[in-house]
Amino acid sequence: MGNSLGKIFTITSFGESHGRCIGIIVDGCPAGLPLTEDDIQREVDRRRPGVGPVSTSRSEEDKVEILSGIYDGHTTGAPICMLVWNRDVDSSQYLKNRFLPRPGHADFTAFTRYGGFNDFRGGGRFSGRITAGFVMAGAIAKKLLELQGIEVLAHTVEIGGIKARPAELDAIRVSVDNSALR
Repeated sequence: MGNSLGKIFTITSFGESHGRCIGIIVDGCPAGLPLTEDDIQREVDRRRPGVGPVSTSRSEEDKVEILSGIYDGHTTGAPICMLVWNRDVDSSQYLKNRFLPRPGHADFTAFTRYGGFNDFRGGGRFSGRITAGFVMAGAIAKKLLELQGIEVLAHTVEIGGIKARPAELDAIRVSVDNSALR
C-alpha cells in the first residue's frame, strides 16, 4: 500500500511522527465548498486525547494550517494541503532502542518494508500521530456528505467484552463528546 487512497476524492498522507510535520493532501474536492481552518480544527480537536487511564500522556496542540486549495473561505478546486507541526518531540528513547522492536507496534514491519531506512522515531509513518491527517481529510469529506443530507455519527459500543448500553441516535448525538471513550 502506498500513501494515497481513493480515486475521485484522493488523499495523500505525508510526514512522520517525529519529523517536522504531518499532513494530508486532498485532491478531487469540488470548487465552492465553504471551508475554513476552523471547520477542520473542530474535527482535529475531537481527536485530542482525554484524561485518565485510557488516554495517552502525549498531548500536542495540533494547530491546523491550510497551505493551499482554499481562498476566501471556499475550496478552489485545487488540491488542498493541510498540516500540523510536530512540536512535542523527544526522540531520545527511540534513539537508545532503535533496533529493539516494541511489542504491539509496527517497528519490525517498518524496518523490513523500508530496508532499515525508515524514520523509526515515534513509530515514523506507522504512528497513531499520522491519523491527524486522515481526520483533516475526513472533515472535508464530512462536509461534502452533509451537502447530500448524509450524517456521519460513530460511537464506541464494546471494548474488551464490555458493552455499552443500547442507545437511540439522538441520545448518542448528545452524549458522544462527553465520554472519554466516545
